Amino acid sequence: MASPLLSLLTGRTSPRGIDTIVPQRTFADVILPASTRRTLDEALAQVRNHALIFNRWGLGERHASGLGLAFNFAGPPGTGKTICAEAIAHELGMKLLLVNYAEVESMWMGETPKNVVGAFRSAAEQRAVLFFDEADAIATRRSAGAIVPYERESNTIVNVLLRELEAFNGVVIFATNLAANFDPAFERRIRTHVRFEMPGVEEREQIWKVQIHPTRTPLAKDVDFRALAERFAISGGDIKNAVLKAATAAASEPGPDREKRIHQHHLERAIGDVLAAKEVMEQSLFTERVTPIIVDARIPAALYIAIAALVTAIATLSVVLLR
Repeated sequence: MASPLLSLLTGRTSPRGIDTIVPQRTFADVILPASTRRTLDEALAQVRNHALIFNRWGLGERHASGLGLAFNFAGPPGTGKTICAEAIAHELGMKLLLVNYAEVESMWMGETPKNVVGAFRSAAEQRAVLFFDEADAIATRRSAGAIVPYERESNTIVNVLLRELEAFNGVVIFATNLAANFDPAFERRIRTHVRFEMPGVEEREQIWKVQIHPTRTPLAKDVDFRALAERFAISGGDIKNAVLKAATAAASEPGPDREKRIHQHHLERAIGDVLAAKEVMEQSLFTERVTPIIVDARIPAALYIAIAALVTAIATLSVVLLR
């Protein structure tokens, strides 16, 4: 990742937070509800027929902009959005450019829009599928009226994203857990919305099975995937984490490796750990630890403002120098 300080001094920038992936996972690696899979197949058909519709059928001459294919994958975490983006790229024989907005976002004013432009440029140059994770953060609803600087920056980012979407002639996929936060203008540029839902019992049973190697993973005879699927209504991502935790617990038990097995109790305990971790993440760890700042009325307010500005500047410089 390029250093913001180096970019500031040299004037050179490069796309941040972009990972190039050669797709390995396919649709065989993900278990989806029938309605979701059907919508994905329709999205793939749009990509494959794109040249026919816009070139041979002449619609490209009537629609000069917005020729790209933008898809929105919306649903809870762990329901297969990232895997499906990789599977689509694999089906098309293309690379996948994964954009994590948490890394693309820059502390420097005006740098984030440049990173967004860089992502589209890289996708066009590499003929790759462009995948924005946590897309609601980048395509959030724009503010109107009198706005503060950070809101103005956010509006600029959305405007740049909309402009790039209009000019882009490739495939771009947005994934989000919070589709309601999208700007309405962004929604209108989406060709297909794919809804990812929590798996049902049948899907969960299949997900448990595909997480296990068919011949090498040592399972005990008491393992019952159907019972796990019926008892625990969790996502595919949670099931994956539970399998890895159970395997770690089984491998850590005493005895020769050849005699070790993953038992039902390992899997059940692992699910308990996964669910407990989710509960911890949903809690606010700082609610009861906030210390109020006491302002002395005898000290001018301007002095507090100056001190706050100095602290912010020191923190910013420290972050830059550490990168």
